[in-house]
Formats: sequence, structure tokens, C-alpha cells
Amino acid sequence: MQIAIVLYDRFTALDAVGPYETLGRLPGAETVFVAERTGPVRSDTGALALLADRSLTEVPAPDIVVVPGGPGQTPQMDNEVLLDWLRTADATSTWTTSVCSGSLLLAAAGLLTGRRATSHWLALDFLARFGAEATGERVVFDGKYVTAAGVSSGIDMGLALLGRIAADEHAQAVQLLTEYDPQPPYDAGSPHKAPAHLVEEFRTNSRFTLR
Repeated sequence: MQIAIVLYDRFTALDAVGPYETLGRLPGAETVFVAERTGPVRSDTGALALLADRSLTEVPAPDIVVVPGGPGQTPQMDNEVLLDWLRTADATSTWTTSVCSGSLLLAAAGLLTGRRATSHWLALDFLARFGAEATGERVVFDGKYVTAAGVSSGIDMGLALLGRIAADEHAQAVQLLTEYDPQPPYDAGSPHKAPAHLVEEFRTNSRFTLR
């Protein structure tokens, strides 16, 4: 089984690394980072790069597609090279997945029309514009499509899908070995819990309200 994690300039690192560290532990699977061109691809901070070992054309039919989000997602919405690859890969994939605003790229490729899907909380209204049934759930399964909410939820998505493919006990083993046992110091991880002025500030300045 081949897992292809898509990279593009200014992706969010944890969106890609979370599934890599969980779903990527699928027994016997090959995980590859793919981009339009091979070589290092910088994350949204510019301080970290992941290496794309293969170009999109070299990986035409992965079994699992993982699309991260990040600020760089916005200019990719009109990138027909990437969108065409997503459509082609999806035609034969067993699972097509996304993290955070990566679901907007799946939607722009026409893959989420009429399907339940999630994204970062700031992007849910934007996702709905593309014909998806947007939901604020953390991980959403709709057929072979699996979408995760913001950034850290990619870890949950990876574990959930790992459980579907390799059985619950294997996913539990991965959770244990990665010691994924969240105990955050603050209870502000969703717009329903965070201070209202922070929610409003981020909504006002969101790139999704400006496009």
C-alpha cells in the first residue's frame, strides 16, 4: 500500500507530519511525500522544509492520498496541475483524505460535492461554497473520503483511519507508542470554548473571508 502526502509551498507542518506519524505506521505501507517538483518544500513558517522524494507525475495512483492545509493552500486553489492530479489519484485511491484547509483543495477538485466534510473552523463556510456539507466535527468519514478539522486533528484522523484499515488494536498500539494522551494546559481549542475576542479577531483577519 502506498500513502502519498502532498506538499506545496507554505503548507502547515503538523498537517502533514501528524498523519505521517500515525497513519504512516500502517504495516507494510510505503509513505512518500509528493509535490509538483522533487526537492525541499518549505512550510508556512519558512523555518522547516520536508523533502518531496517524488513528483506528482511519478505517483499517479497511490492507495491513500493525504492533503495538508496551510496558508499556501489558497494559491493552490487555481493550480490545475495539482487539482488534476487529485482527480486522477482519487479515481483509483482506496482512501482520499485531508487535514485542515486541505479539504478545500479536495473540494476545488470537485471531490467533496454533496459529501459531509470538515476543515479548520475558520474555513467551514468557505468549504460549503464548493458544495460540501460542512460540519464542525473533528474527523469525518463519508465513503472513502476522510477529512480532519484544524492542524492537530490530523493525528486523530491518522489513528482513526489506521484503525479502520489495520484494526483497532494496531491503532491503539501506535497511540500508546507515540504517547498521544492530550492534556492541554488550556481549554481553548475550539471557537466554542476560546475567549470570544480571540475568535472574533481571527474571524475578522481570516483569509477565507477575504477571498
